[in-house]
Amino acid sequence: MDWNWQVIFEHIPDLLGGAVLTAQLVAISGIVGLFFGLILAQLRLSKNWAVQALPFAYIFFFRGTPLLVQIFLIYYGLGQFEAVRNSFLWEPVLSQAYWCAIIAFTMNTSAYLAEIIRGAIQTIPVGELEAADAIGMSKWQKLTRITLPRAFGIVIPAYSNEVIFMLKGSALASTIALMDITGVARTISARTYTLMELFFAAGVVYLLLSWVILFSFRLLEKKLNRYMSYVPPDVVTRTIP
Repeated sequence: MDWNWQVIFEHIPDLLGGAVLTAQLVAISGIVGLFFGLILAQLRLSKNWAVQALPFAYIFFFRGTPLLVQIFLIYYGLGQFEAVRNSFLWEPVLSQAYWCAIIAFTMNTSAYLAEIIRGAIQTIPVGELEAADAIGMSKWQKLTRITLPRAFGIVIPAYSNEVIFMLKGSALASTIALMDITGVARTISARTYTLMELFFAAGVVYLLLSWVILFSFRLLEKKLNRYMSYVPPDVVTRTIP
């Protein structure tokens, strides 16, 4: 099979334009999803079963159903309710495919991140928390100075994986007519009959975005966990008699 390399080079700018939209969807949903995931994780850690019930149901639903179904429920389903169509959010937000995709991605990733963060918090050594109580830290000080910094250091590798999963899942945005990388590739390949060439180029763009994300998280992980690689000089020079 002879490949039409010219069509790839001609449409690289279009694919990069779609990459900008893809990056926006992933970045916004990843950041906002982290915020809501943190709240859900704190609620899941509550000792009150009534407080745990709602976040448990939320997490169970969004982890147990396909992302495509969630996108369709938000984009097509909400419009079936007259109260939603008459609300102030309909025109600027809920009628727009862009914002519906972000809402779906955010709700989906927040459910996964909630469980990741909850697990990270539970792995923090009890001795560190007891030491914070011993020196008189308030609950807020313990949360912001001990729990969250330690948890985020543990969460970073899993969080980077979740962002990569969201990057790949963002291809589903093309199903509601968004011109992300996949949407651009589908549109151009349908017009030029060069499906293999366009989707090969789209795959390369996804790989480049994945590399940027992983490299950025690697730097962040080193910064947050730099204390773990530090060895005091007296430990290096100390000898066992």
